[in-house]
Amino acid sequence: MIRAESIRKSFGDQEVLKGVDFTFEAGKTNLIIGRSGAGKTVLLKILVGLFAPTAGRVWYDDRDFSSLSKQQVRELRMEVGMLFQGNALFDSMTIEENIRFPMDMFTKMTMKEKQSRVNEVLERVSMEGINSKFPSEISGGMQKRVGIARSIVLNPKYLFCDEPNSGLDPKTSITIDELISNITDDNNITTIINTHDMNSVMEIGENICLLHQGQLAWQGNKDEVLQSDNEELHNFIFASPFLQKLVDRVGAKNI
Repeated sequence: MIRAESIRKSFGDQEVLKGVDFTFEAGKTNLIIGRSGAGKTVLLKILVGLFAPTAGRVWYDDRDFSSLSKQQVRELRMEVGMLFQGNALFDSMTIEENIRFPMDMFTKMTMKEKQSRVNEVLERVSMEGINSKFPSEISGGMQKRVGIARSIVLNPKYLFCDEPNSGLDPKTSITIDELISNITDDNNITTIINTHDMNSVMEIGENICLLHQGQLAWQGNKDEVLQSDNEELHNFIFASPFLQKLVDRVGAKNI
């Protein structure tokens, strides 16, 4: 579990987050949604420690992130996996070397142990046998799977995903959503996903935080989305004229 407690963040005179309180639950896919400029990325960066909040606290279970020593932060980092929007794979490294990188940085595992773990996570994302390939030799969807494999190689307790479906076709996006959801469920991970993809919201949104102008505007799950009368949620969902026309025609309950 990760808890944001009265998080505020300002850049100069601009207050981006205005007192956000939200609990991201273990074993669930927790989604941060909202329009561009709502504060999604800033909140994600505060949760993962890339930004310090102007006010408020972030709790990792019973640990106050802001009060941890450098050594404690390093230990916590070993419990965190990160799936970046652009995959962030090293072009000059093979797939195996990319996945092995966190183990090289944070563990004292032997090379044999590392190779075994690489094979395990590649099998988990259905990408066996590509160890010696380079990122440029595989598709964008395959690169995303490799990114997921690297993000879970240290058996994280917490997993952060920044726009995991960015640049992917709809079919591949569904596959990635299902993979993240299954990994979350199988390993009881606290997974936090920053997304604007409505398919992700409706398919895997078990705990949803909607931000609007730096504040928590709505919270709920995928089953409650279309039944809610929250104005900001409604405006976010039906930003697509096509979807609005579909709802007008058949009704939200029938979608």
